[in-house]
Amino acid sequence: MASDAELRHFLEIDDLSQDELQTVLDRAETYKRAQERGEDHLDLEDRTLGMIFQKPSTRTRVSFETGMTQLGGHAVFLGEDDIQLGRGEPLKDTSRTLSRYVDAVMARVFKHENIEVFAEYASVPVVNGLTDDAHPCQTLADLLTIREQEGGLEGVSAAWVGDGNNVAQSFALGCALTDIDLTIATPEGYGVDDPVLERARDLGGNPTVTTDPVEAVSDADVVYTDVWISMGQEDERDVRMDAFEGFQVRSELLAHAADASVMHCLPAHRGEEITDDVIESDRSVVFDQAENRLHAQKALLSWLLE
Repeated sequence: MASDAELRHFLEIDDLSQDELQTVLDRAETYKRAQERGEDHLDLEDRTLGMIFQKPSTRTRVSFETGMTQLGGHAVFLGEDDIQLGRGEPLKDTSRTLSRYVDAVMARVFKHENIEVFAEYASVPVVNGLTDDAHPCQTLADLLTIREQEGGLEGVSAAWVGDGNNVAQSFALGCALTDIDLTIATPEGYGVDDPVLERARDLGGNPTVTTDPVEAVSDADVVYTDVWISMGQEDERDVRMDAFEGFQVRSELLAHAADASVMHCLPAHRGEEITDDVIESDRSVVFDQAENRLHAQKALLSWLLE
């Protein structure tokens, strides 16, 4: 178990300093190359990760569980209805109890304040596997993918097109930490939260905000989108589909983006925020992103627990 002096949580991407972020990305690349060579790195041997899920998951669950196995450790899946949390046990009680059993906790929950409470009472590292406000583990994979595609991060131009959701908010902060020039194009009323933009500026970033997708993608090295209707927003579908008209990432839009790579955190609603032909094109790096969840999270866990 981690001592209080060593305890580190990862609830937001900017919980890492610029140097720490680079360290984690470097380690992720090391793990990825080692796996390609068939080398084992049992850096978390006999360590256990508790994984709490209030939301369904493919990439988060499998990448964390596989990552722990590959590092010599073990992961325990804990669905909300499988544990007493689903019967009304206070978060702080679940947090303090799990801290006596496992070496780290990853939680995928709805309210961001819930993971903050969990971390407050935990005596082991807590990782945000996704909340309604942030998805920092996705950002680690995104930055690793961009670094691979562009040969580095500094000076890269990225465009976010679509909803200013949790993925967009973490990505904006990640771009600020790594000197990526970011332009965010969203419909009016669906932008990244103002406090997040202010945090990005405090980190040294200068995100451009627009309602024009063409302006955003012009000369971009990377074009990134995500679903317009996230989990829990299904009752807003008709309103959102109208609001996001014109924001679909399609070949006509990408004609303004030269040779830009196309990113999507998945799952994609093909035919809505992105067309099938784009996601299947040579420009698409979405499955590299998905794979890099594994390597980035292995790096993060080993860094948190070392």
